[in-house]
Amino acid sequence: MSAVLRQMTMDDLPAVMKLEREIFPKDAWSEGMLRDELNGQPHTRHYVVALVNDEIVGYAGLFAAGDQADVQTIAVSADCRRTGIGSVMLTELLAEAVRRGAQAIFLEVRADNPDAQSMYERFGFERLGLRRRYYEDGTDAITMKKDLNA
Repeated sequence: MSAVLRQMTMDDLPAVMKLEREIFPKDAWSEGMLRDELNGQPHTRHYVVALVNDEIVGYAGLFAAGDQADVQTIAVSADCRRTGIGSVMLTELLAEAVRRGAQAIFLEVRADNPDAQSMYERFGFERLGLRRRYYEDGTDAITMKKDLNA
């Protein structure tokens, strides 16, 4: 499955919010939170959407300031998972972090999401620790880091 990436805009919010609620039903971000993130573009934020046949099937976001960056979110619709779309979006976030001069990139991933953990490990992220009960539903988060200057 081939996806086209482009920068996320405010006009994408209805489609992105629909996916956000479907993918993260217990701890979805609010529309206000996503608006705030988009208002940070391009200064400290970089958000993209993935389109297949002109339909938004995924989105991802990066926070970058100074020599550090954070993957804010990566989400792919259920029917498009395991097709490489998440990897394409993560590749874009990593490239943007490097363009912005980040030396390291961090993220949190749900402890109950082995597919996402595996993808991050394939990209060279290493586990740092555990944030107990980090998510709204009480699920732990695994913290991960990737050095970008190696």
